[in-house]
Amino acid sequence: MTATAGPTEPFRLTSSWSWDDALDADTVVVPGIPAHRSPDERGVRILRTAAARGARIASICTGAFALAHAGLLEGRRATTHWRFADALAERFPGTDVGPSVLYIDEGQVLTSAGIAAGLDLCLHLMRRDHGAAVEAAAAGVLVTPPQRSGGQAQFIEYPTPGIDSGDHGETLRWMRGKLAEPLPLADIATHAMMSRRSLARHFRAQTGTTPLRWLLAQRVQRARELLEATDLPLGRVAEATGLGSVETLRHHFARQVGTTPSAYRTAFRRR
Repeated sequence: MTATAGPTEPFRLTSSWSWDDALDADTVVVPGIPAHRSPDERGVRILRTAAARGARIASICTGAFALAHAGLLEGRRATTHWRFADALAERFPGTDVGPSVLYIDEGQVLTSAGIAAGLDLCLHLMRRDHGAAVEAAAAGVLVTPPQRSGGQAQFIEYPTPGIDSGDHGETLRWMRGKLAEPLPLADIATHAMMSRRSLARHFRAQTGTTPLRWLLAQRVQRARELLEATDLPLGRVAEATGLGSVETLRHHFARQVGTTPSAYRTAFRRR
């Protein structure tokens, strides 16, 4: 792929591949498109044909609108950039839009939020196809963490949780402050002054995941911060994040990040 731009021209990318090459591809990735306009009909037909042949179709940001126009999101869960999630849900009511998650893997069809989330999705695909080691190597070249979980909330949607008195901002901060402690669901529900069932429903609406999964993701995120910024032994990192043991730390770290704590520290330790 080559990039060309004049001194007063917008940046433009061109490719040596034609649209028709997508008909033979195993994976087709659709970039963002203007959300307010219908995509090119030829592109829509190609997406339908490729999907019918069994190709894997993925979208980045507003590329989800192209997938929706092709009928590929009907009856599926999908996401897009949070600014356009309401528009996607309104124009395509047969799609279950998750506005707060980074990406959604529905098997053959995958969608992601903004551009950075598109990188997360592509790393996720790389891990699925080639394993965690290849994914981690690619992430190192990109100077990005190997993988953020698809269920992690889009950061920009909740930059200061708690402004709205109806959300769980205070509970999220409270949970984050107690990562080193055992924190059963009953205690979280008590703090939020809700039943466990109501908490689960409202929590998913805000964060895109369950309270305990969010808590686990925060524990792993805190472990990453400690591995990057300190020389604490792995046992101390496990204790400080509430993961208990080095074995548990390694297990959850590998599942969420795609590499070992030691390898992550080597790659991302701040000198």
